[in-house]
Amino acid sequence: AVWAADNDTVYTHPTGDGNIHVPAYGSSTSGQVLTSTGTGTVPTWQNSGGTLDSPSITGTLSIDSGGTVTHTIGNWSEELTYVITPTNCTVGSINTSGEFVITHTSGVPSYTIKATTDNLGLDDSSLVTKNMVVKLTAPTISSPADTTVTTNVVYTVTSTDSNDDKIILDMGTSSFTFGSVSVGSGSKVGNTVEVTGFTTGNPAITVQFTALGTYSSVKAKSTKIDGTYGDSNYSSTDSILIYEQLSAPSLNAPADTNDATAVTYTISSIDANATKVIFDAQSSNFTYGSVGSGTGTKVGNTVEITGWSGTSVTVTLTYTTAATYTNRAKVTNTADATYTDSAWSSTDSIVISSSFTFQGSSKGFTHGGCCDYLNHIDNFSFSSSSSTADWGDLSAGKQTCSGMGSSTQGYTCGGKTSSSVITSVIERFNYASSSSSSTWSNLSSSRQGTAGHSSGSEGFVSGGYTTGAVSTVDKFSFTSSSTATSITSLSVARRMLAGSSSTTHAYVAGGLTSSQVNVIDRYSFSASGGTATDWGNLATARHSVPGISSSTHGFSAGGYAGGYNNVIDRYSFASSGNATSWGSISPAKWSPAGHSGEDYGFVSAGSSNGSVTNDVDRFSYASSSSVSSWGSIYRNRRDHVGTQY
Repeated sequence: AVWAADNDTVYTHPTGDGNIHVPAYGSSTSGQVLTSTGTGTVPTWQNSGGTLDSPSITGTLSIDSGGTVTHTIGNWSEELTYVITPTNCTVGSINTSGEFVITHTSGVPSYTIKATTDNLGLDDSSLVTKNMVVKLTAPTISSPADTTVTTNVVYTVTSTDSNDDKIILDMGTSSFTFGSVSVGSGSKVGNTVEVTGFTTGNPAITVQFTALGTYSSVKAKSTKIDGTYGDSNYSSTDSILIYEQLSAPSLNAPADTNDATAVTYTISSIDANATKVIFDAQSSNFTYGSVGSGTGTKVGNTVEITGWSGTSVTVTLTYTTAATYTNRAKVTNTADATYTDSAWSSTDSIVISSSFTFQGSSKGFTHGGCCDYLNHIDNFSFSSSSSTADWGDLSAGKQTCSGMGSSTQGYTCGGKTSSSVITSVIERFNYASSSSSSTWSNLSSSRQGTAGHSSGSEGFVSGGYTTGAVSTVDKFSFTSSSTATSITSLSVARRMLAGSSSTTHAYVAGGLTSSQVNVIDRYSFSASGGTATDWGNLATARHSVPGISSSTHGFSAGGYAGGYNNVIDRYSFASSGNATSWGSISPAKWSPAGHSGEDYGFVSAGSSNGSVTNDVDRFSYASSSSVSSWGSIYRNRRDHVGTQY
């Protein structure tokens, strides 16, 4: 029998091909084939002995402290035995692929290995020594904030092993310049910065990226220059976005205007890399109109513009509420994250006044009233003293209500609907076409004897009483039918008081507590909390007096001051002070209604000398004089509401 080369299997002569195959062991360099006729040369190891080849070892020679690595015997044979002698490590068994695991235990690990055989007649191989090194522990790396391409980036690499003497910061790209290192010396080598001579364990390395992009594999490792320790593993990687910030656009400054006039803003100096312009009104109180080019869309407080051409674009909008607005603009690039939003432009402040005028130009309206809880809505003409009409009906008969109007509708608030019922209902009717009233919303509480005011977009109801006088001021919207909310308080709780309105403030004059009051209060339509300002005093303390408003002054006409009163008082909206006499009505009366025209004030119906009337008087805002008769309304009444259109 001989050892055949095929799969190291023992074969008996002859083999399948009629030859004897002799393997190449020991000093033999190639297998021999003996022919069936016996020709060929028998290898010398079969005749006079030989030496096994040394094991060929592959695998890393660095190992983590206490860690493991796998080595492989490249020329492993199952016919051989391998003797391994470890130092400062342990060695596991060799598997059928020639692999074995080395586990570090302490110090500097190494092992020797040789191949032996008992049945091939060959000498042991030469002894192979494998010296290993322990890896340094990996450093940590900081995570700088994303920044622009022109900004220095500082990476702090913190060593966690005192045996290192070089730190390698691998940027994962060559698109950077090396600036400096806080300790030691550094140099750029390909994609890395190599730092040596550091005296602290956390050198700060300053670089500057030279191209936009996301760099997601920045990492660091520690090394020992003389090789007595193996390179550490890499730290965890850091990802940083290097971007270019778009330059901020410019914004022009349109003139102040009102809420009925469109405003056009020009946004210029738009960065060529921008794909969207954002105009920010910092308020949603506007309607979007158009843009000069491209497409514009209202999004919350902003208009977003895309697809424009050139370096500037216009946006046109109309503010819906009188206020001061602070506007700004910026640009973005929605297609490329390496271009980040610009800073905001400088802001523009624009004052939007109300286009609403409290004064009517066409008609005066009367709602409800006493006696017998009337539900009638009447109107009379401001241009002709003979035109009166029945316009419609309230949802229920009521008296001692307050009223106000928007530019299109009249409102009736609260009041008394029977001898025992006081309501919180707010109802409204149209000025432009004859129709009855419908419920709109409610006051914060039921009460009567209140004063009404209007900002054009909101109604305000001041004071009044249920079982006693209150100082409450309610506000409700003309566009949303939600319950009124309390926003401030009068300086004196009172009822049966007069209400006037400027474009920005409500004025409350006179009234009744346990006696007549002469106080004039003022509060802002934008009030939130606090107490109304004492603006001055009427010439005569009285209650059940109507309020009338010109564009510059408030007026109070008639009322009750221990008896029927005929005084017309006037006070300024612009500056605080006491009211002065502005004429008189005739006859003296209380609980009439007031109506505000553009140039004249009107006083309708009321109680005079114990009789309820339906007469209408008119007086001029321009000159102090007594009233003149202006016809009559459709129904006799008092404690009714007066508005205008």
